[in-house]
Amino acid sequence: MKRRFGFALSIVLLITTFAQPIQAADKEPRKILSGWIPYYSVKTVLPLVRKLPSAAPTIAGQPSVCDASQYGPEENQAIESSYLFANKDLMKEVMPFWFSIKSPTVIRDDYVSGNPSWPMADTVCLMRRAGLQIIPTMTDGTAKLVLSEYLSNAATRTTIVNTIVDLVVKNNFDGIDLDYEGFAFVDGNSTWSKTAPRWVALVKELSVALHAKNKLLSVSTPYLYDPKEKQKGYFVYAWADIASSIDRLRIMTYDYSVAKPGPMGPLSWTEKTIQYAISVMSASKVYVGLPGYGRDWITSVNGKCPTSAPPGLIGGAKAATFKMNYAAAKAAIDGATPTYNEQFGEATYNYTQTYNGLSATGASTACTVNRTVWYQNARSFAARMALVGKYRLGGAAMWTLGMEDAAATSEIRSAALAIAPDPVINTMTLENINQGSIDYGNLFTVKGLITLKDKTPIAGITVALEIKRSSESVWTKITDLVTALDGTVTTPMTLGGDTSIRLTTVGTWERAESVSAEQKIVVKSLLQIDRPVSASKGSVITVKAQLLPKLVGKSASLQKNINGKWQNIGVASISDANGLFTFTASEPKRGVVTMRVQVVGDIASAPFAIVIR
Repeated sequence: MKRRFGFALSIVLLITTFAQPIQAADKEPRKILSGWIPYYSVKTVLPLVRKLPSAAPTIAGQPSVCDASQYGPEENQAIESSYLFANKDLMKEVMPFWFSIKSPTVIRDDYVSGNPSWPMADTVCLMRRAGLQIIPTMTDGTAKLVLSEYLSNAATRTTIVNTIVDLVVKNNFDGIDLDYEGFAFVDGNSTWSKTAPRWVALVKELSVALHAKNKLLSVSTPYLYDPKEKQKGYFVYAWADIASSIDRLRIMTYDYSVAKPGPMGPLSWTEKTIQYAISVMSASKVYVGLPGYGRDWITSVNGKCPTSAPPGLIGGAKAATFKMNYAAAKAAIDGATPTYNEQFGEATYNYTQTYNGLSATGASTACTVNRTVWYQNARSFAARMALVGKYRLGGAAMWTLGMEDAAATSEIRSAALAIAPDPVINTMTLENINQGSIDYGNLFTVKGLITLKDKTPIAGITVALEIKRSSESVWTKITDLVTALDGTVTTPMTLGGDTSIRLTTVGTWERAESVSAEQKIVVKSLLQIDRPVSASKGSVITVKAQLLPKLVGKSASLQKNINGKWQNIGVASISDANGLFTFTASEPKRGVVTMRVQVVGDIASAPFAIVIR
């Protein structure tokens, strides 16, 4: 898959099409595009823009802020016109290709070395600003058989799981994508029988740990066929055994021809591996891989090449690679006219290079180099998008995002529109909320209405109630609700602090996902008073007050009403870890005194009376 040749590679793209596309003007395209973003090419899909000097600096370990106010006009224009923002209506998620496991406790961060002047937090923030889920890819950065041996030990395997989960949680990623290609291309197939159960154990354990945190698990692997067939593919990845544990399977349906000239990923071969994948798991989990690159092989060399010729001009040499968006220019330079191979669903051409010059001994010499090129073009992408539609797959994945040409992107968009799901209208209302605020501890009611665009109610659909506290940057699901026959959901709720609320529904093949307008609720503080109703004159009166929600380090004073005015008495108190204040006072005379607790710059309790005997 992502062998480090030339510019590297990774998978990305989601798409589909029907025989006769129906362009629905009132529908948003299906979000079928996904892909990898290598650490060395972030600038291909996002501008590496600097914030204004007045913007809040990015602090390591803290969420970044990247709204328009943080950047100047030119920078914001560059952001909005970038690849990710221009195509965000086609994408639900991206896979930053940034991490590599080195040991059970060490995950190498390649982003920093590739982008030292642009904090990862800012890049992640911009991806979220585009509305994208972030599921970084983690490769195997260990030596031959090392990772397999790590996974053979239960304790070490658990350590690896914990290390991965910690990375995901710490960075507020939406999950992780495992791309452990060493099993397939380094360890050797003689080791697969013992590695496969170790891999399955890792996936199952990691799945449980990630799902407990509401995070996703994706795996990217080479192709696999039905084990009953003679050609099994890379069975070490055991699709059938991990099917119930993973949320995404991204199939590397490319690199069919590497050592010898041939298609990148023949159409029939691609379809066959898709058919096996969907026989063991839900089609919605499956993503077909697309190569945003091509290969150029030397097929023969005639004559003796001069010393001035490029090195490595021998038949059978490793193929050169090039990006799809360079293919047309390359063909023109090569003096060739590509043809579309119907059988394989790819573009190809042959060309010849001639080199004249001197040999090492100074004699005149010449050679002719014959070459063959294969790559996938816009038509190739359309054919594979048709497979997404035919089998109702989750989408397609391409190595790498932004490597495709404009025509291929247009095919993706056409396909996404052709299979656009019905829009879902998600409306949320809140009852017992006064101008966006509520007293601490009070109940309010969340109501939702889920309909199609023509107002037809959608019954029996699961609706997630999500919250985002004022101190948080990501949404957290609180509970699932199911719509009644009239498309409504209702639930009571209380909040412990300022919180934003929204309702969401998951997309299906027939219907788009939906998100209600979010509403922020300010929770007004409450003071709970613990005090005596009477006391003897001259005795110590202890008054306790608890601030809810619990806030540490707040200053408050005990006040007494004297001649109609509130005056501080005693020493001010600072709230402890439980939001608790403690005051002491005494009264020299019998009678009734009226007191209250005043939190500085905040609230006051209701007045209370104490009888002095």
